[in-house]
This record gives sequence, structure tokens and C-alpha cells, in this order.
Amino acid sequence: MCLSIPAKVEKIENDMATVSVGGTRYEASLQMLDDVKVGDYILMHTGFAIQKLDPEEAEESLKVFEKFEELNEALDKEEKETGDRIV
Repeated sequence: MCLSIPAKVEKIENDMATVSVGGTRYEASLQMLDDVKVGDYILMHTGFAIQKLDPEEAEESLKVFEKFEELNEALDKEEKETGDRIV
């Protein structure tokens, strides 16, 4: 299974973009897309921008990722408290 993540474009230099995901910055190649501008959202997979996203769609996707992170943290906490591994 492959996972791509929504990222906001902060800077573009030639065919590379600096993008932000949850406050962490990454480099993404823009070789597969045209017409990407600073402020746009892209889907990033393995260092490549693979699709430009509508801003509302990107925000909704980021909210889902945030909920997954919260769930994962809750499961980790429960595992530590009970000593049981949750699968």
C-alpha cells in the first residue's frame, strides 16, 4: 500500500519545492506537475509531487491524518498502561 501526504508548497526553486507537512519541511520534485505555485497544496509520495490538490480537500485530508495520529497515540498509551500489545 502506498501513501501520499498533502503538503503545502512554501518555496519553489527550479523543479524542486520546499513543502510543509505538519510543520516539518521536505523537498519535493515538481517534475511530474505543471503550474504549481507557492501556497498550493500537493500530494507528495517518495519525494515527488504527484497531484495538485484543492485547498479544502487538502485541509480535510490533513484533519484525517491528525485523527489517525491521535488514535495511534491513544493506542500507544493504552499499550503502555496495560502491558498488552494492541494489534
